[in-house]
Amino acid sequence: MALKNSIQLISYPDSLGKNLQELHYVMNRYLSKAINGVHILPFYPSSADRGFAPITYYEVDPAFGTWKDIEMIQEDFEIMIDFMVNHISRQSSYFSDYLDKGSESEYADMFLSFNKLSADGKISEEDLNKVYTRKPRVPYQYIERRDGSKEIIWCTFDYEQINFDVTSSKTKELFRDFLIFLSRKKPKYIRMDAFAYTTVKIGTNCFFLEPDVWDLLEMLDGFVSPFGPEMVPEVHENHSYQLKLSEKGFRVYDFALPMLVLQSLYHHTNKRLIDWLKICPKKQFTTLDTHDGIGVVDVAGLMTQEEIDRVINGLYEKKANTKKIYSSANYQNMDIYQINCTYYCALECNDDSYLAARTIQFYTPGIPQVYYVGLLAGENDIKLVEETLNGRDINRHYYNLDEIHEEIQKPVVQRLIRLMEFRNNYPAFDGELIIEDSREDELILSYAYEEYKTTAFIDLKSYKTKIKYFDNNSGSFKEFVA
Repeated sequence: MALKNSIQLISYPDSLGKNLQELHYVMNRYLSKAINGVHILPFYPSSADRGFAPITYYEVDPAFGTWKDIEMIQEDFEIMIDFMVNHISRQSSYFSDYLDKGSESEYADMFLSFNKLSADGKISEEDLNKVYTRKPRVPYQYIERRDGSKEIIWCTFDYEQINFDVTSSKTKELFRDFLIFLSRKKPKYIRMDAFAYTTVKIGTNCFFLEPDVWDLLEMLDGFVSPFGPEMVPEVHENHSYQLKLSEKGFRVYDFALPMLVLQSLYHHTNKRLIDWLKICPKKQFTTLDTHDGIGVVDVAGLMTQEEIDRVINGLYEKKANTKKIYSSANYQNMDIYQINCTYYCALECNDDSYLAARTIQFYTPGIPQVYYVGLLAGENDIKLVEETLNGRDINRHYYNLDEIHEEIQKPVVQRLIRLMEFRNNYPAFDGELIIEDSREDELILSYAYEEYKTTAFIDLKSYKTKIKYFDNNSGSFKEFVA
């Protein structure tokens, strides 16, 4: 029986195989003992941002399959799905109607016109500069109607992602309808993407404004929880937001872990990592890599700025098959927010270092998530990123079934899958983390539950990792090298 906190895969619907059917095949053929669930990144019809500009939630994009494919995956695995709280596609019927009819549209109140945000329809540069966007662009766009009239609309992210006014009764009604529909599909989790950007108040940074954000989350959970799914609020910012959410009882993301692990392995020190492991939320998802880059802002306060800079510079100095420009505005990103690089490349494609990193992740409290590129120890896709000029595409390779069969055979991937199978099925991980005494250049992490106990010995200099565990069948301790 799978553990309470067993491993999840993260994948686009068309990245481990060309569609949902092939994704299901890959999981069943290669990963049936290594994972218990999958976060399928947005599979709805979308106009931009690799699915994150949804046109509707009532359909599955025909290029990926149908709701039947989702249901068949659920027969074998728990699933997590996304709901984009902040925005909807410019091509959606709701915004199209508003673009066509203006204030006469029945959906007009769902969107944030400058005319709604200020009495004279103007917002000063000073106030606009306060807005937290993470994108190298202003948080608005001009729209022009067929009659030649123009309007300025709030738009935090991409041109295709039009912000909702979440205070509007019409928006609340739409959220209710969408979320009841999705919840009745019985996913294990519904992730609330970018919810922290919904609290728009001129004169502020318009990010995670309290108490508004708590009222919003309470409303969203009210639509989801009656049908069983757990709502997971996603915020990719300073770790303090995760602690706040955790205090309110929400399951959160450990986006600080990727940089802390790099720092530990680059500089052979356990200090910052252990400090975090002592205070990190227990009810969380752990990640090393996701469809975005390696987050930087999350660790402010856990690492000094000098330490953060040293890790970032070290990554480029180690020739991790990436360039600083891929994490810049030239490639639709800002360096302060994230580094665009696969995690395997960030660790110099060193198999032992990579397995040490995954062991640290799997012994960190929470539900481990393994991104599909990381699963296959994928290297940076320079060809794709140069074609799209989107820095994040460096870590978004499309694998076909033949490639997957080949990549699965790599020794580092076989070692990782073995480690995942152990983590996914050994009962001790239903216990609590024990941080054992050790030298600064090593990490010793244990779990114990009933008669089961396991300890990971990770050498932060040589990157050698040894796993010791009590074998109930033989009544003795056994060990293996990760």
